[in-house]
Amino acid sequence: MSDLLALIGRLLLAALMLAGTAQKIASPADAQALLALAALPGWLIWPAALFTTIAGIGIALGIATRPLAILAAGYCIVTSYFHYLLGDPWQMTIVVKNWVIAGGYLMLAAHGPGRFAIARHET
Repeated sequence: MSDLLALIGRLLLAALMLAGTAQKIASPADAQALLALAALPGWLIWPAALFTTIAGIGIALGIATRPLAILAAGYCIVTSYFHYLLGDPWQMTIVVKNWVIAGGYLMLAAHGPGRFAIARHET
């Protein structure tokens, strides 16, 4: 049962990364606006989209799960900065959500991908 739960958890965490990629591609202006609030160039969404694609696919398949999960946790923590807008309750909810999801990625890194993964025996 734990391997099945690990697979489901991995797929859900991967789906979040891939949905982030789709969102950036479908509506780059939204992500670029958040970057602009932090005085960062809008083109930074493209390396972010590349990372979320690689992380999402790798985690879904169970390839390099532990290092990708650690990087994904860091990504969630760093990107929460762009949502830290005290006057906007929705954005503040995203900050908290990002930290909680980072915890999920760290649990994945700690416990590995489970049996249903391409690279099951990662160290």
